[in-house]
Amino acid sequence: MILKQRQHDILTKVVCFGVKHTAHVPGERRGMLVNIMLRAFRLSRRASAVFQCPVLHPCRALHSSPVSWAGHNKWSKVKDIKIPKDAARARVIAKYTMMIRIAVREGGPNPELNVGLAQILEQCRNKNLPKTTIEGALKGAKSKPGVQYLYEATGPGGCKILIEVLTDNNMRSLNEVKRIMTKNGGALREGARRNFDRKGVVAASRDGISSEKALELAIEAGAEDVQEMEDEEDRPILQFICDMTSMKAVRSALESLGVHTLSSSLEFVSHTPSLLTQTQLETASTLLEALHDCPDVVRVWDNIHAQT
Repeated sequence: MILKQRQHDILTKVVCFGVKHTAHVPGERRGMLVNIMLRAFRLSRRASAVFQCPVLHPCRALHSSPVSWAGHNKWSKVKDIKIPKDAARARVIAKYTMMIRIAVREGGPNPELNVGLAQILEQCRNKNLPKTTIEGALKGAKSKPGVQYLYEATGPGGCKILIEVLTDNNMRSLNEVKRIMTKNGGALREGARRNFDRKGVVAASRDGISSEKALELAIEAGAEDVQEMEDEEDRPILQFICDMTSMKAVRSALESLGVHTLSSSLEFVSHTPSLLTQTQLETASTLLEALHDCPDVVRVWDNIHAQT
């Protein structure tokens, strides 16, 4: 207990100094800072490393979301996979069209009454998707049949993967995803969902914000965590993680603090990372690219981290 308390006090001093609020951090926020740093420390420490306290733990997962659905982060580049710009653009349009269909099915076609649809339409505008494409997706949402499924899978190195599918033929989609998984060292398997929490994610432009400042903003806005990511055009962004019920409040708070927010959405965020070797990362990268290329796959989430 004494050692743990000393570690707690040391971390508190380091964090408070790092965000330049040593003398003014209230007790509640002080505790939140320590929790964030302890979590980052546990995920990033090496077995033989001396004690050190990282300021911000960058997200090294091949994580996918509406903001960075193609997994464009530190580990999407392990195989130097180059997709022609026109093909990549077509893939973005196809995925967002499917997401619009899902949102309309769940909450109706009126974005004023359907928060999920409003969030997706905002993301479409940020991606400069053609207005005719968006209107066509809205009109076709009711006419085209389709059912939403969430497949659970295990990939290379035991990593956990969630695969969201929209299909009019589940057996066809299931067999295709099985084929992709088997070909790339994975398998559909129950239990992966337990490694993820459903969270609110607010994406924001990095705009020169330092890691220390990002942590300070997360605390001020009431977020639980903040991750460094890149969008599909390799632009740096920040993702502020929060409870689902506080997503709107967190976004409003960030904007009041001068942060340029891009979107907000409900995502699966992993709480149990799978540490992969370089070889396993390359296999996983190929697997996720193949999943994203599957026409029925809408989004993919994973818990992949690199061994350090």
